[in-house]
Amino acid sequence: MDDPYHNNVNQQMTEGGEYTYTQDGGGHDGYPYQTDYPQQDEDAASDATEGADEDDQMYEGEYQGIPHPDEIKEARRAARLEAKRKARLAAQQEEEGGEESLPEQYESIMEDCGHGRFQWMLFLVLGLALMADGVDGFVVGFVMPSAEKDMCISNSDKGLLGLLVYVSMMVGALVWGGLCDKIGRRKCLIYVLTIDLVFSFLSCFAQGYGFFVFLRFCSGFGIGGSIPIVYTYFTEFLQMDKRGEHLSWLCMFWMLGGLYASFTAWGIIPHYGWGFAIGTQFQIHSWRLFMFVCLFPALAALIGVVFMPESPRFLLENARHDEAWMILRKVHDTNWKAKGEPERVFTVTNIKTPQTQEDEFIEIQSDTGTAFQRWTVRKMTMLQQVMANVMSLSAPELRLQGLFLVIVWFCMAFSYHGLGVWFPDMIKYMQYEEYESKVRVFHRERVERFHFNFSLVNQVHREGEYIHDKFANIEIKSVKFEDSLFENCYFEDIRSTNTFFENCTIKNTVFYNTDLWQEKFKNCRMENTTFLHPKKGCHLNFQEENDIVIYLVSFLGSLAVLPGNIISALFMDKIGRIRIIGGSMLVSSACTFLLLLSFSQGAVICWQCLFYAVSVAAWNGLEVISVELYPSSKRGTAFGILNGICKFAAIIASFIFAAFIGITKIIPIFLAFVALVCGGLVALKLPETREKILS
Repeated sequence: MDDPYHNNVNQQMTEGGEYTYTQDGGGHDGYPYQTDYPQQDEDAASDATEGADEDDQMYEGEYQGIPHPDEIKEARRAARLEAKRKARLAAQQEEEGGEESLPEQYESIMEDCGHGRFQWMLFLVLGLALMADGVDGFVVGFVMPSAEKDMCISNSDKGLLGLLVYVSMMVGALVWGGLCDKIGRRKCLIYVLTIDLVFSFLSCFAQGYGFFVFLRFCSGFGIGGSIPIVYTYFTEFLQMDKRGEHLSWLCMFWMLGGLYASFTAWGIIPHYGWGFAIGTQFQIHSWRLFMFVCLFPALAALIGVVFMPESPRFLLENARHDEAWMILRKVHDTNWKAKGEPERVFTVTNIKTPQTQEDEFIEIQSDTGTAFQRWTVRKMTMLQQVMANVMSLSAPELRLQGLFLVIVWFCMAFSYHGLGVWFPDMIKYMQYEEYESKVRVFHRERVERFHFNFSLVNQVHREGEYIHDKFANIEIKSVKFEDSLFENCYFEDIRSTNTFFENCTIKNTVFYNTDLWQEKFKNCRMENTTFLHPKKGCHLNFQEENDIVIYLVSFLGSLAVLPGNIISALFMDKIGRIRIIGGSMLVSSACTFLLLLSFSQGAVICWQCLFYAVSVAAWNGLEVISVELYPSSKRGTAFGILNGICKFAAIIASFIFAAFIGITKIIPIFLAFVALVCGGLVALKLPETREKILS
């Protein structure tokens, strides 16, 4: 018997037990006829309408044999749900029959596609995204010495900026890691790179400190999600015997980000003395040019990602079979054509799709309500699914290995980032001690009718008297006047750095076009003192170069990880992830004791390079095992949580390690040693994943 509904909707069943529906393109709108529904008995119909008010509104097609639109929608939903139920039942029967599961089939497909041109193109694009994250980790530290003068930033405000950037990256890792399991790896990566580019570009022109902090916070929220997405994305295009090696090679791009930031900062910030001002509020200096140049890796990565396909494994996990098949065929054809075998045909005709946990409420709401209501339902349901994904990580089969991973990530990040703060701060402290040892002290000097036309540097003047003196067109750097008298003096075109007047008496004195303003005078008594055309705020002194030692330290530290990256990439698949992680952390803990011998700047730099070279192998192993341990539907979420924990440990470590600068070296070194030993021993308890098929 012909069924009008099935005349418009053709039902087909694939070999994998899946049902697909196609609607005929005839003149009907796809509505089923009345014969789709069981006919009612006349008496039953009479009983159902008996006693009804004649004034009640009735559907005018009710007695014309045309079903109500609500009944049509209900019939469609019932048909779709029934098809899904049958497809899932068929999939379960296939699994019970011992047929190949999706993870095994996907691994076979990736082996058939081979490793070639497509993976290398994706490797370059995702490497640039990882490089952008590495650059962002250095930007704030490099621009701060100049920005603090340009925007008059206090020491407490500098600490706030560094804290907020790490907090934003931590939040970004958590949010985007969860979202990439629901809306796609490629789409999320485009979002995070776009957010980073837009707000980083705007921060190049921010004049106020508050606005600058806000823009860097938003930029950090974007780029903070890049690491979980990049590793998850690339992993799903690699076959089992290539994962460890090529994910380790990918880690090198973070090192390249550090080298790029260090080299460009060294070349731009200290040496380019150009700058211009629009009015008195809008200042453009070389450090802003450096921030602009740092956008190039993210821009290149964004352009590349636009031309890359979505992860086929993600599509299969979300029942998007046809899209995944097309992408896998593209990977296959691209690789074999590049290898000179274009005649090879992609022979896969059917790919299993797993039983998904789609929320049927989204489907029900797709045909009802306003556009805003449908959007709200979808977004709220997606949020619920992300939170459910997070909670599912505490399942018994994932709980223990997840706890071990959290401990190892925290210990590694605590020691690595803590010492990463300690190394440059220790060098700065040694420089400061050396500088302080050369300070010149003048006590009770009396200078009368003298013209100071030379710079004053690193001096302390106590209880001095300066009568009818002129200070014109000079630089005053690291100079302190204490309990001194200035009478009938004239200051003109003065540029000052770290210069203060404490408990001084200033009489009949004129300050013309100087940056000596309120914050420079502490507990001073002024009588008939005039300030004309003051330079309010802080201004860069282009005659003074920033200390290039800090750029050199960062450059050498980034370069030092190159040997560790190469060794870990070559041996990751040979000796296994666990031995790489545990061995690297335990050897790194031994290297920390050499820091007790750091009595000079050169020694600190040497031990820093050694520590980075050894410890980078542990980072590579951690990133590889983190994407291999978790199933595809939870991979981004789990990696995002682990990366967020890494940022949290970095925040704690930066405060603890910085607090002991100039006090003692023993406590920071001991804390790093304990963290590395504990993390290394726990890492040995993790399961080995080098022969594990992605679940």
